[in-house]
Parts: sequence; structure tokens; C-alpha cells
Amino acid sequence: MRVLVLEDDHQLCREVTDGLRSAGFAVDLAHDIADAEFKLAINRYDCLVVDRGLPDGDGLDLVAGARRNGHTVPALMLTGRDGLDDRLAGFEQGADDYLTKPFALPELVMRVRALCRRREQPTAARIAVADIDIDLMRRRVTRGGIMLSLTPKEFAVLELMATRRGNVVTRSDLIECCWDEMADPASNVVDAVVAKLRRKLGEPNVIETVRGTGFVVSAEFGG
Repeated sequence: MRVLVLEDDHQLCREVTDGLRSAGFAVDLAHDIADAEFKLAINRYDCLVVDRGLPDGDGLDLVAGARRNGHTVPALMLTGRDGLDDRLAGFEQGADDYLTKPFALPELVMRVRALCRRREQPTAARIAVADIDIDLMRRRVTRGGIMLSLTPKEFAVLELMATRRGNVVTRSDLIECCWDEMADPASNVVDAVVAKLRRKLGEPNVIETVRGTGFVVSAEFGG
């Protein structure tokens, strides 16, 4: 899942970014509304995390403009304004959630994850692939009852392919959803992560390579 963070406080931005990336999100950064508008126009995001007080205006203007342009991406507002009128005005202009500064980072991560899932088609809290159990809420994977140690990136890749099982997930899909703007589409980073993921999942192999296109988890393995 890919998130755009719009925050001009560099220290807070670094903390939010590190926290989200540690939780398995791909994160792009913007420090003003103009940069955020540009990135929103060229990338697909699963959630926006938006500060209100920015050098070139109110972050809520970005959300309101996005709604006018047909964007339905969920938006979480970060703000020091805790008045009821401020929150109501935000919801009226398209915000989906509010978090008042200062806030606990684990709460931010859980709110972002909830907003991302709300945007997708309803899914079960767990996905079964052969004898692999993927717990989407706890971010845990077991095979044959044995806990596997996956990195956040490996889990994100497995989650995307398992959610779309039976359909080919292209390398471009994986880059767009699981990596941020710093990823080089021409590199072999996707294949390297998939190779490590296969080794950790073990046999029988559930991830098939579709030559020249991407990868697929066969629908016959779905649970």
C-alpha cells in the first residue's frame, strides 16, 4: 500500500515516514501543496496523510481539490486544531479522518491501515494460500502452523499477490503499490524480493512467474 505524506515539519515528517515504512507501507513525501498536487496527479495512492498548516496554504485545500477532480483516495488530516468546527469543516470538504497533534505513532499507523482497507473491496481478515495462512490484521504469516519471518516489504508483496490470486500481478503493479517514488523500475528489486519470499515460503511453490509479465498465485490455492 502506497501513502503520500504532506508535512512541512521535517522532523515530524521523518518520524511519520519511518513509522509507516516500518509497518510495510511505501511512502512518498511532499512538503508543500504544489508538490503534493503534482504527485497526486501522476501516482496512485491508497491514502493521504495531510498536515493542515503548510507554507503555501491549508492542506485541506489539497483534499477539497482532489475531491472536485474525482479522487476518492482516503485522507487523514494531521492538525493542531482540535475544535469541533474545524473537524466538521474538514469532513465537509472531503477529509476521512482526523488525528490531533501530538499523536502516538502506532495510532497513526493503524488509522492509515484502516483507511487503506476501507478503500479496497471488502476482504477477509485472513487469506489462505495452500497451507499458508496470511493474517492481514496482525501482519503474520504461517505455513503448516510454523511462523515465518517476513520483512515488511516481503509481506506487502505477498499480500498483494494473494489478494489478487488467480490474476497476474505485473512488476509495474508491485512497484506502484509496494515501493515509493525512489524505486527504479528498471532494477531487479522486485525479482530479488520475490526470490527471497519464495525461499522463505518453501515448497510447494505457490508463486508462479509469468514470463515477461509478472507473477501469479494460482486461484486453485485460494482458501
